[in-house]
Amino acid sequence: MLRLSAAHARRFLVARHLLAPPRSLPAGAASVLAVVRRLGSLQFDPLEYPGARNHDLVLAARIAGHERGTCDALLYGPPGERRLFEAYNKSLNILPVEDLPYHRVAWAHARARYRTTVLRTHARAVRAILGALAARGPLSSAEVSDSADHLGERVDWWWGPTRAGRALLEALYTTGRVGIARREGNTRWYDLTERLYPPELLAGRVTGAAALRHRLLSRHRGVGLLGGTGATELFVGTGTAGERTRALARLVRDGALVPVEVEGVKGSRHVLAEELPLVRETEAPGPPEARRVALVAPLDPLLWDRRLLRDLFDFDYVWEVYTPAHRRRHGYYALPILYGDRLVGRLEPRMARATGTLHVRLWLEPGFAATEPGFGAALGEAVEAHRRLAGAARVAWPRGKPLARGP
Repeated sequence: MLRLSAAHARRFLVARHLLAPPRSLPAGAASVLAVVRRLGSLQFDPLEYPGARNHDLVLAARIAGHERGTCDALLYGPPGERRLFEAYNKSLNILPVEDLPYHRVAWAHARARYRTTVLRTHARAVRAILGALAARGPLSSAEVSDSADHLGERVDWWWGPTRAGRALLEALYTTGRVGIARREGNTRWYDLTERLYPPELLAGRVTGAAALRHRLLSRHRGVGLLGGTGATELFVGTGTAGERTRALARLVRDGALVPVEVEGVKGSRHVLAEELPLVRETEAPGPPEARRVALVAPLDPLLWDRRLLRDLFDFDYVWEVYTPAHRRRHGYYALPILYGDRLVGRLEPRMARATGTLHVRLWLEPGFAATEPGFGAALGEAVEAHRRLAGAARVAWPRGKPLARGP
């Protein structure tokens, strides 16, 4: 059992999340793959309010000069060149392509569910969709829904009534029959899975136990100091509580995970055994002048475990995109500000494409002074990096006081 002080745990977490310092990796595909493999996955979200989507915000916090098209090329390139793929893991996630065999197990489970529901009910339409994909290549959900009257009809789906063509494509995607060939804005274009990935990769098979182990390790890669229990969304797709408990015990027994006690954090946590050298390297604090600012994406793995954030960083973060405007304490899309190994505030960037302007608002945590030496310059550097990522021509700060202190 390792025992870490709170300060040591913060230094370790920031370092293992490739944020000490931020934007330290060179631009390019190799760095994108390095980040995805270190964190296990990137969470996909379609909102582009701050000028880039969540996964590109995660990458830009770690890669200097990251460009949004770099990740897309790895996701949607020719079959032999794809190094990333999208699948439901914790949510809709971007994963290393070598993980694909582990997700065949989830596809099989989904087929068992859908065989007696939507895919079986609409078996004739499913055959028509697969035939059209085979004959014509990638199709969007809109094209499929418009191809026949019955595919344009509304059916009950996960979040509510939706067009049958879209629902069937998403069911086929969840069962692994089709994959995402490309995206254009918020529109997905689907194709047959066997045309998107090399046959030798699709031929890979793993056991259910191996898939569960892999998924559980992926969550530990994401959080870095994950406990055996936590919020439900942390463990979606990792089996029942009993299966998880047994798998976790095996991972500790096999030496893949090491139990950790952290000062001020309730319950035992775990660190990946391969990251023990980094635990030792972060025992002593670095020089204050080395501190820089990262704007942390709302679905960044560093933020997944909200309880850990509160206990370790004394930072209570809620992504308020789903909060009614009159109840928001901060902005619609506020990004936590990481300064060194402290979370010191929130910054909301809003990209106005029509004028090429990045509008920003800022809230600082009580007790943190904007005049702290080095902070202003570090914040300016981070905002400038975000401006370049978003493709903005200028940054507009609010009139009057440039800083608004959070409640």
